[in-house]
Amino acid sequence: MRPLPSPDRVGVNVRDQLPLTLRDAIAMALRNNNDIDGARINVEVAEYALRAARGAYDPALALENYFERRTTPTSSTIGGGANGVLTQTNTTGTFSLVGLLPFAGGSYQFDFSSSRLTTNNQFATLNPQFPSAFNFTYAQPLWRGLRFDQYRRQIEIAKRNLSLTDAQFRQRVIEVITQVEQAYWDLVFALRNLQVQIDAVKQARAQLESNQRLVEKGVLAPIDVVAAQTQVSTFEQNVYAAQEAVTRAENRLKTLILSDRLSPLWSRAITPITPIELEPPTVSLEQAVGDALKNRPEIAQLRSSAEINEIDVRYFRDQTKPQVDLVGTYTSNGLAGTRVQSVQTPRGTSPELINRINDISAILGLPPLQVSSTGTTNTINPNLIGGYFTSLSNLLGQDYPTYRVGVRIALPLRNRTAEANLGRALAEGRAISRQRAQLEQTIEADVRNALQALRSAQARLAAAAVARRSAELQYESEQRQLRAGTTTVFLVLQRQTELIAARGRELQAQTDLNKAIAEFQRATGVTLSAHNVSIQRDGSNARALFIEAKSEGQASELLSGASFDSSREVRSDAK
Repeated sequence: MRPLPSPDRVGVNVRDQLPLTLRDAIAMALRNNNDIDGARINVEVAEYALRAARGAYDPALALENYFERRTTPTSSTIGGGANGVLTQTNTTGTFSLVGLLPFAGGSYQFDFSSSRLTTNNQFATLNPQFPSAFNFTYAQPLWRGLRFDQYRRQIEIAKRNLSLTDAQFRQRVIEVITQVEQAYWDLVFALRNLQVQIDAVKQARAQLESNQRLVEKGVLAPIDVVAAQTQVSTFEQNVYAAQEAVTRAENRLKTLILSDRLSPLWSRAITPITPIELEPPTVSLEQAVGDALKNRPEIAQLRSSAEINEIDVRYFRDQTKPQVDLVGTYTSNGLAGTRVQSVQTPRGTSPELINRINDISAILGLPPLQVSSTGTTNTINPNLIGGYFTSLSNLLGQDYPTYRVGVRIALPLRNRTAEANLGRALAEGRAISRQRAQLEQTIEADVRNALQALRSAQARLAAAAVARRSAELQYESEQRQLRAGTTTVFLVLQRQTELIAARGRELQAQTDLNKAIAEFQRATGVTLSAHNVSIQRDGSNARALFIEAKSEGQASELLSGASFDSSREVRSDAK
């Protein structure tokens, strides 16, 4: 007699069992599943995109400082340069602030500049001098861009894309939970089927021993022992096939609930301990379809796409309007400097004499003579005499302002680009409405199929239980008849085979019912609520995704995305 097949499986220590409930399997998947992490990262990327779109309203600050020395030849006596050369040195600092307003489409620009200028110009009355100025310009759209513009469009689209990725994240979570449920119940069936096959081997061996005893007593022919031995070998093959099915089901579940191949749980044997659910939900078709249309993430995704299309239509319709802007500018200037000490020349003095005197003065380091056509000394406003801070005081005092107000108009002659974009957006809107109708129809069919599968699985389970009980009674009756000599070994072995098959079908029907329940929850969009999983935003960290899983009578389990802790949370943003 060969020993029973070894319980050892490849890469698994069957003596190190991990009791695992379905809820714990779902919690581990929500925390460790790589697909969920990828969907979570997509939401984070969408949040960064929204932040980048809002950055269009961040003001831009620019600073510039430079030193300049300029030497210019002059050919005119009024050029002011001594010996035909005009030399200027200039140290300038500029500051500008440019930005957009988040409402009404307005834009603003503020510029400030200040300099220190020195020159050898003979006609300069201030040297060095400190000119300064600030300028403020505001442009307000009056038609195109007043109610909607490119930057507000990008922000609104980024918001909808964030909602879209949230809906995709929710859908991925639902899909993973459904896959975990399917894999969990497949493992339950594989383990129970393995036990059924092992029991079948034991039962076949007991039948073989009984046949051997009956052969020894002369009741049966020796060939009946061979038939029993064939039955034992056939059932042993089923055990090995069932062992392989257990390994495949367990590996599939581990792939869903573990983060990588280095996890120590890969070497442990998983033992599902959640009992089989034999009472499916009783929901009418109308209620199921209503729940699906309200809860399915695909509807939310299509709704976000429709909202993005409405934003495009609104923007491109605005682009078909003429550009009319109101532009206002205000400028204030300031000036101060050191007054040049000059000597007044008598009226009638010849230019040749003045030039000869200035040449000698330049050699001796004396200031040049200033010639006035009227013979009078040039006068300078006293508030212009001073240094850099005097110039700033004149600037802030707004003694020398400049105002300008105007209207800027741009009329496109045909504007075919905007009109074509608007037409394309309107066509896309019609296509989305058709997609909505098609999606609702697909959801209707999906719910109907899931509900039918649920009811059929429930009916198959009831029939399979009756068939299994009948097979047990038939097998027991056939054994009694064999001992009484009123039947054959062939019929006994046939009844035995039918009994094992009936037990397997009952187990399969139980598994199919639980898988049908999971599929029905997915089809109606209630998977998250059925498992008490809520997807919400954590206000302290807008980029983190958390899913909170709670069960009655237990503390809430929070799943964080990194490690397996006692406090865990996984989440997604709503809107």
